[in-house]
Amino acid sequence: MKITRILLPMLAALVAVSALAGNPKREFRGAWMHIIGQKQYAEMTPAQTRDYLVDQLNKLQQAGCNAIIWQIRPQADAGYPSSLEPWSHWMTGETGKAPEPMWDPLQFMIDESHKRGMELHAWINPYRVTSAKDEQLPQGHVYYEHPEWFLKYADGKIYFDPGLPECRNFIDKVVRDIVTRYDVDAIHMDDYFYPYPVTGVDFPDDASYNKYGLGWDRGDWRRNNVDRLIEQLHNSLMEIKPWVRLGISPFGIWRNKKNDVNGSDTNGLQCYDALYADCPRWTAMGWVDYMVPQLYWELEHKAASDLKLSYWWNNRANGRHMYYGQSVNNVMSHRDIAEDKGDTLNPTQLDHKVRLMRELEHVQGPCWWPAYSITNNYKGVMDSLATTHQATPALIQPYTWIDSIAPAQVADLKLTKNKTAVTLAWTAPLTTDPLQQAARYVVYRVKEAEEFNFDDSSAIYTITGETTLTIPVAKKDKTKWKYAVTAVDRCNNESTPAFIK
Repeated sequence: MKITRILLPMLAALVAVSALAGNPKREFRGAWMHIIGQKQYAEMTPAQTRDYLVDQLNKLQQAGCNAIIWQIRPQADAGYPSSLEPWSHWMTGETGKAPEPMWDPLQFMIDESHKRGMELHAWINPYRVTSAKDEQLPQGHVYYEHPEWFLKYADGKIYFDPGLPECRNFIDKVVRDIVTRYDVDAIHMDDYFYPYPVTGVDFPDDASYNKYGLGWDRGDWRRNNVDRLIEQLHNSLMEIKPWVRLGISPFGIWRNKKNDVNGSDTNGLQCYDALYADCPRWTAMGWVDYMVPQLYWELEHKAASDLKLSYWWNNRANGRHMYYGQSVNNVMSHRDIAEDKGDTLNPTQLDHKVRLMRELEHVQGPCWWPAYSITNNYKGVMDSLATTHQATPALIQPYTWIDSIAPAQVADLKLTKNKTAVTLAWTAPLTTDPLQQAARYVVYRVKEAEEFNFDDSSAIYTITGETTLTIPVAKKDKTKWKYAVTAVDRCNNESTPAFIK
């Protein structure tokens, strides 16, 4: 069957009706905002950067996203004031140079995300120190204080040596500093553990292996080094702020079935062997709270089918949250595949992938790469998310292994109105337990004659971090509404609703 341009609008309408009907109340909808490789931040003044970030967050909120994964440490540097590492040149234009006038991008992103009822996950790269050959590090960098901690690989870049306990302790110190000073919701790491291999050249860690390998197979020793870092970071978070999660986004292939009976039916680079990342072990051991495998391929990719990998990763959650990293450009640039032997009219794979993630038992939602493709509305993706696939607000699923107790109700819920707006105001529930503190609020709205269905996402008017909400009222709108408000704690447990008396 040939696809005609006349049929495509009809198809889009049918897809929209189908997807909207299935929008869940609980779903992780993350978006990665990287600063590495992005020139705009260094070229803008702090005021322009703040305006730009507000615009980005507004668009992501409009697209239904509820978690921002914001890169703050791309290469042993800092996109925030730090006494341990220099300012990132990706943020300020020059490594080690503070912004002028001084401001704190991380605190700003936390405040603005939380205001919108969105989580802020602080994204760090653990081992990478430089991102280009012959890159110069500024005076005062820990590289000059402890040159023995670092190795230069065949790609010309400098890395912490993962085999040294001193390096693990320093990275842990950086994370402890972030979590102690900032109200982040999670610490996030992506796929860069041991560096992506240069063909035929091994990572030059003979000295640390000879000192600490103690008869280990080299590959097993390297994987153990990464394991020990992740376990150490998990323990630090539990000690300092147990509600702050640890999330990791590994390369999408663990091992190929031809090399391991437990592997996936794929034929690509294996993060277990190439990056020394034994990802399923991290969920099985309870060291991570969520996993976001990067399933950036099309559904039918010959070497790494997203369809096959989706089913494979679904069975590796081990009781932790599993989100799927999706490449926006790939999703929107490939025509859908038919789910039977017929043809499909769908010009993208967006609907298919969203439906697949929602059907899989242990998958709690997508994470979109990169956020900028959404805010730039690449091939209409923002329109599709905002009007169809993420058209109603969603709460992230609770992290019940950390805390499963719901917070108390909000208090003093009141409504005032005038000719142009309705204003709701309430008071946060009182508690001395940080796990029970309200982190955000859900405002429900239904027509006066209807009953509330608190499991129906369409009943959610908005999710906010504020304790007041003003809703504009059109002059000719005579609809009578009723409202309810719930509190949501740091682990996404929701209180019983409070009603206007």
